[in-house]
Amino acid sequence: MESTIDPATGVALPADAIQRILHISAKVHVYNIPPMASTRGHMAAGWTDDLKRHIFTCRLRIIETAVPAPAEAPGPDRVKADIILEDASTGQLFAAAPYTARAIVESAVDSSRFFALRVQDPQGRKATLGIGFEERSEAFDFSVALQEAQKALGMLGNEGYGAAAAGLKTLPGGGSPAPDEKKDYSLKDGETITVNLSGTKFGRNRIRPPPPQQSAQPSEEAVNLSSFALPPPPGSAPSPSSSSGRAGNSFLPPPPSAQEIRAQKRMSAQDLGFDDGQFGEFA
Repeated sequence: MESTIDPATGVALPADAIQRILHISAKVHVYNIPPMASTRGHMAAGWTDDLKRHIFTCRLRIIETAVPAPAEAPGPDRVKADIILEDASTGQLFAAAPYTARAIVESAVDSSRFFALRVQDPQGRKATLGIGFEERSEAFDFSVALQEAQKALGMLGNEGYGAAAAGLKTLPGGGSPAPDEKKDYSLKDGETITVNLSGTKFGRNRIRPPPPQQSAQPSEEAVNLSSFALPPPPGSAPSPSSSSGRAGNSFLPPPPSAQEIRAQKRMSAQDLGFDDGQFGEFA
């Protein structure tokens, strides 16, 4: 039985080691890129404009390796992931990037098809290479495979994992991190919630100040404005010559007396302006 080889170092792995390919691209361009000159990130335009920076076209694979714990020392499995650049025809290793942190792969700021890849040799020497995909769909699949590797390695929310120097991730139980335990925040029987609104706009006592008390004494302004009062209408004062005490020249006429009302009722139809008719029906 052929032994499994560590893709990054070429060292033989235990016979029970398990490997799976998370992503493979048959045609990826590799570039010698200059050091990053701006804090914005790597610019792919500087790689592709200069043809001398293109090294060669290779095959890219993302390989996940799981090494079970030995029977004499039971424990969690060791898991790691590597990004491999190799000759597509011979399979000879060109460069490997142990995926120990998300910063190992950085997207170019001016293109979604190009990335900066930090590779490392078995002696620990590091270099940054540029890689480019010809199709956007392949670049998208590459990014999705990296996210899957991050989940398997427990890198979500972290920049790396514990055994970065060895390129191995120790996981409890068998290869994948345990899911986060769900917490129960529901109220138990008899439990209550107290909401303190003090110090907020809802908890302030909005007491309106009482209206100012009006003084019984007229103010100086009111006394001064009394000089602008309108005079009474003419004829409102009672006439001294009136014997009945009624106003001689009142603004409204006095109401009719009872005698005047009875006299109006006794008026005939002719007095009211009606004709007595042909047959004298109003006579």
